[in-house]
Amino acid sequence: MKDAKFIVTGILFAIFWASAATATKIGLQSAQPFVLAITRFLLAGSLMILVAVFLLKKRQPSSTEWKPIAIYGFLNVSLYLGLYVIALQSTSAGIASLSLAINPVLISIMAAILFKYKFTVISIFSLVLCSIGVLIAAWPLLKNGYTSPVGFIILLVSMLAYSGAAIFYTKQNWNDLDILTINGWQTLLGGLFLLPVGIYFYNPALNRYDGKFWTGILWLAIPVSIGAVQAWMLLLKKNPVTAAYWLYLCPVFGFLIAACVLHEPISFYTITGLILVILGVYLIQRKNFRQI
Repeated sequence: MKDAKFIVTGILFAIFWASAATATKIGLQSAQPFVLAITRFLLAGSLMILVAVFLLKKRQPSSTEWKPIAIYGFLNVSLYLGLYVIALQSTSAGIASLSLAINPVLISIMAAILFKYKFTVISIFSLVLCSIGVLIAAWPLLKNGYTSPVGFIILLVSMLAYSGAAIFYTKQNWNDLDILTINGWQTLLGGLFLLPVGIYFYNPALNRYDGKFWTGILWLAIPVSIGAVQAWMLLLKKNPVTAAYWLYLCPVFGFLIAACVLHEPISFYTITGLILVILGVYLIQRKNFRQI
């Protein structure tokens, strides 16, 4: 039963998290990146905090818990998703989803460097294989204007922030603080950290609060920021390396969603790159894959 719950949680996480790129692309048709991101984070964070406080009656963070929550919010929301939404201005939704599959390898390597986890040759090989796969899949999109080199680099930097946030979260002693409370406050604080930047770059002429804006916001706030992130934190709580395996499914769902909704192309390069990324992640996660 526990294994079945873990698998269902992992699949739901992969679907919702992969959909974020497409939802962001839809929202960016009507709003500036930081307007979209900050609105999403403030809405999602406030909803989670209200539910945790008034409906579930969960305790709030103690004085010693605010600092790690703030750091986690900065890494996981302000830095990662702030860069992510900027990158998606000039990056395809499919490539954004594919890049998520590199995180299991990055998490393993960062854990080895920072916390002296076992570092193997296969980790390096997997990272190289995944990187080649992403470059192959990105190549026709770079040529056809779906993805720019600058956007692609910003996207990869955001993945480093995401992996670092995952390692940081698993290394904290949260003293049984409820996951919804942690997620709510880290999301809200992450949005507040971005607020000065959003105000500085705000241009009313570039924002239309229409159906596309609210479709993107509501999907990003509820299924993604609340549903997917909540599932991710549950997976991390069990085992960060095993949890990272589920990021491998994001490219599959991401390309399918982007192709169906945004009509992004799926080519031989896409399939080849996807296979290489899946192979690279499988090599480093194969033991955990057999245990699931």
